[in-house]
Amino acid sequence: MLRYIAMAGPTASGKTAAALAVAASQSVPVEVVSVDSALVYRGMDIGTAKPTLAERASVPHHLIDILDPAERYSAAAFVADAEQLIGQIRQRGALPLLVGGTMLYFKALFDGLDAMPAADADVRRRIDADAAELGWPAMHARLAEVDPDTAARLAPGDSQRIQRALEVWMSSGRPLSAFHRRHGADPRRDDPLANGEALLISLETEDRAWLHARIAQRFDAMLAGGFLDEVRQLRQRRDLDVTLPSIRCVGYRQAWEMLDAIEGRAPTNADLAALRERGVAATRQLAKRQITWLRSMPRREVIACDATDAADRVVARVRQALAKGAT
Repeated sequence: MLRYIAMAGPTASGKTAAALAVAASQSVPVEVVSVDSALVYRGMDIGTAKPTLAERASVPHHLIDILDPAERYSAAAFVADAEQLIGQIRQRGALPLLVGGTMLYFKALFDGLDAMPAADADVRRRIDADAAELGWPAMHARLAEVDPDTAARLAPGDSQRIQRALEVWMSSGRPLSAFHRRHGADPRRDDPLANGEALLISLETEDRAWLHARIAQRFDAMLAGGFLDEVRQLRQRRDLDVTLPSIRCVGYRQAWEMLDAIEGRAPTNADLAALRERGVAATRQLAKRQITWLRSMPRREVIACDATDAADRVVARVRQALAKGAT
C-alpha cells in the first residue's frame, strides 16, 4: 500500500509549483513534508526560496522553520521526523507529499541509516588544520582514497561535507557511504520504492540551459527581493558564522563572504556583480550534484521539468497512483 509520494528535483526545477498543483487537484487532502536542509531554518526565507506564507496557508507544510540557524540538522533527524509526520498525516486521512532537493534525506528515508558517530570537535579541528595547510581539494583527494563513493558525489570545494565524511572515517574506521545502506536480510522488503510503499517522481530537465536560466533568474529575484538585507540581519547575531550548516547554504555563504570582504562600506556594482556570478555558479554546482544523486536512484519516475505541461504530468501520475487504491 502506498504510504506517501515523494517528489524530488534540482533547485529551480519547479517543485513547489508542482506540489501546489497536486494539492489543488486531488480529491483527498494533501500535506507537504519539506525535504530540504535549508528550509528548516527560521529567518532564512529569501535565499532559500521558501514557500510563501500564502502558499503554506493554502496547503499544510511541515519541517519548515523548525530550527534556529545556530542549530544543526541531520539526515537521521530528518528520517525520524518524516516517519512520524507520515504516520500522523495518514491518520488524518491525508496524502503525505514529500517535496525537496536534499537528496541525502531522500536516500536516508528510502535506504535507511545506521547510527553514525557523533560530531567530534577534536577530529574536526585536525581536519580543518590539514585543510588550512593543504586546501580542500587535497582533502577531497584524501577522502577519495578511503571513501570513493562519497567523494564521487562531492565537489572538491564542498568543505562542509568533505569534513563530515572524513570525520566519520577517522572516528569509526568506516566510510560514510557504508552508513547509507540498509542491512536487512531482504533489502526489497525494507525499500519503500521497491515494495510499493512509496512513489518517487523526479523532475529532471532535458535542456540544461533551461535550468541554468531559471537559476540565474531566481538569484536575480532574490537580490531584488532583499536577500542582502536578510543576510545582514543574520550577521547582526554574534553566534552565527560560515562554519555553520545554515550559513554554508548556497547563496548565504557567498553573500556572507562578500559582506566580510567589504566590512564597513556599501557594496559597489562590481561587488554585486561578483556576488551574482559566484552565487549563480554555486547554485549550478548544487543542481549538478542533485541530478547526480537522482540518477543513482533507479526506481525514480522521471518527468521533464522543462516541459510546458510539467505540473500537469505530475498531477496525472499522482492521480494514476492513487487510482490503484494506494491510500
